[in-house]
Amino acid sequence: MDKKKIAIIGAGVVGSAVGIILKDHGYPIVGVASRSPASAERLANRLHTTAYLSYARAAKLADLVFVTTTDSAIVTVVEEVAAVQAFHPGQIVVHMSGALSSAVLAPAARLGAIVLSIHPLQSFASVEQAIQNLPGSIFSIEGDPQGFTTAEELVRNLGGEFFFIDQRTKPLYHAGACVVSNYLVTLVDLGARLLESAGLPRQSAIKALLPLLEGTLRNIRNVGIPQALTGPIARGDVGTIRKHLSIMQEVEPELVDLYQRLGYHTAEVAGRKGTINREQIEELQTILSNTFTIKE
Repeated sequence: MDKKKIAIIGAGVVGSAVGIILKDHGYPIVGVASRSPASAERLANRLHTTAYLSYARAAKLADLVFVTTTDSAIVTVVEEVAAVQAFHPGQIVVHMSGALSSAVLAPAARLGAIVLSIHPLQSFASVEQAIQNLPGSIFSIEGDPQGFTTAEELVRNLGGEFFFIDQRTKPLYHAGACVVSNYLVTLVDLGARLLESAGLPRQSAIKALLPLLEGTLRNIRNVGIPQALTGPIARGDVGTIRKHLSIMQEVEPELVDLYQRLGYHTAEVAGRKGTINREQIEELQTILSNTFTIKE
C-alpha cells in the first residue's frame, strides 16, 4: 500500500520531529508551511521538500495534513485553510495537541475531511530530543473512527503504542499528563530549594536529587504503584513528618501547605500499599491537613 502524501503545517519541535521520522519510514512529505517562513524553509530543506508561504497551498497537495502549530493557533489555521476550500473529502487532518479534541478541526470536517487528534504522552525540549523520545511513547487517539486505521499506522511508524480516548474526557486526560510531566519539574525545583536552604548550592542540589528521581521512576516501572512508595509516610513515621513541618515552617513557610497537601494524598497511597493501617492514615492526615499548625 502506498504511503499517504503528508503536509506539515507548523514547523516547530513536534511537527519537525514527526515529519523527519515519517519521511524515514517512507512517507512522502509534499510540503511544509509555518508562521515563520524561516522555520518552514529549514524543515523543508531537511525533508527535501517545498516550503510554502500559504498553509492552504501545502494542505491542497496532501492526503494527510498535520496541523502542529501552537494550540492557540490551530483553530485560526484550520479556518484559514477551510475558507479557500483547501481541505477535501477523504483527506485526513490531524492535530497533536493534548489539551484540545478533534472538534477544533470541525471546519475541515465540514469539507469532508476525516479529523483526528493523535497526542504523544511525551515531553520535547528540542527537535533532536523529540526524534529520540517519540519512539517508545504512548499516544492517545481520538476523532473520526474512519481515520483510526491510519492513526494506528502512523503511531506504529513513529515507534509508539496507542490507546483511544473519548473526546469529552480529553481535558481530564491532559490534566493528568500535565501533573506528571510539568509539575514533576516544579517538584524537583521545590526539592532543590529545600536542599539549598539546608546549605547545598543549587546545582549540587539538583545533581544530588536526580539519582533519587531516576531510582523512583525505576521502582514505578518495575513494581508499580503503590509498591514503589517509600519514605516516612509509607512507614507511618509521624515523628519525622512533624520534624519536616517544624523546620519548614521556620525556614520555608510558604512551602508547608504544598508539602501537607501532597503528604495527605501520599497517606492514601501508603494505605493501599498496606504498610500503614487506617488509624495511622488518619493520624497522618490530621497532621497534614492542619496548615501551618504542628502537633506536638
